[in-house]
Amino acid sequence: MSEKPAPSEKKVSLLEAINLALHRAMTEDENVVVLGEDIGVNGGVFRATAGLRDAFGFKRVIDTPLAETMIAGLSVGMAAQGLKPVMEIQFMGFIYPALDHLICHASRLRNRTRGRLSCPMVLRTPMGAGIRAPEHHSESTEALLAHIPGLRVVIPSSPARAYGLLLAAIDDPDPVVFLEPTRLYRMNPQPLADDGKRLPLDSCFTLREGSDLTLVSWGASIHETLQAADRLAERGIAAEVIDVACVKPLDLDTLEASVRKTGRCVIVHEAPKSCAVGAEIAASLYERALLDLQAPIQRVTAPDIPPPLYRLEQLYIPGVEDILAACETVLEYA
Repeated sequence: MSEKPAPSEKKVSLLEAINLALHRAMTEDENVVVLGEDIGVNGGVFRATAGLRDAFGFKRVIDTPLAETMIAGLSVGMAAQGLKPVMEIQFMGFIYPALDHLICHASRLRNRTRGRLSCPMVLRTPMGAGIRAPEHHSESTEALLAHIPGLRVVIPSSPARAYGLLLAAIDDPDPVVFLEPTRLYRMNPQPLADDGKRLPLDSCFTLREGSDLTLVSWGASIHETLQAADRLAERGIAAEVIDVACVKPLDLDTLEASVRKTGRCVIVHEAPKSCAVGAEIAASLYERALLDLQAPIQRVTAPDIPPPLYRLEQLYIPGVEDILAACETVLEYA
């Protein structure tokens, strides 16, 4: 029997959870500022920052020019001098001009100054396909960012995790890249209490217990992964579903414990297959738990191509049938 939500809880979408977290963080700490293109008067391209300017004023909710390099550089400077900037890049495909500041300054400021300075900034950006948008609005390049020492990379997959992880990211004294799956923005609202509860960074979340195989995923692909687990359950197969949530650094202890228990693993993600985070997880599990594996690890991913136009994007995004086929492979392995 599921528990009834507390009276203080109401159903909110992932997008609304982001807004609630920003509002609470700015209420709790006057050093938190948000900045980005169209985030103030217009409330952001998806309205994630709607109402913040009215609540906190133009000095803390800053509309910037269309200049991602400037937004990132300004955020590094703010963070180094005691503010806590939360910058928004309108789409993940527009993040590349900001990489110079992320890689050369934000990620290594603590190391470069031997701890004298830190960089408590958060970069928020929508990611992923499934909203009938062009390629630069539909990318999943989390592996590119996860490769950079000094950056945390967080990807929520539910309203509760978006809320708790964003608050924790804003608290963190070092830079966090917070990637928001656009396909989940308004999907499946869930009860959420605006209580300020933080969730741990650098941790996986076990969404479903199981003993027959482990399904590992994150971001929007959690949706199809849970559907696949339901289909397997109808056949009496108990799949453990793990939401990685933080792809850098990885919570390998949780992943290892699950794979040692089930002996089989399928990794699902929307990013292209080559050199992706799924490859890092697979390699780490082989290093840690090879003798407990009863079948080779399978990966279900997008192909190694740019996101296609919307007529083909459902063929590009890993689907439930793709996941089930990979599950059959590991379950039938001798």
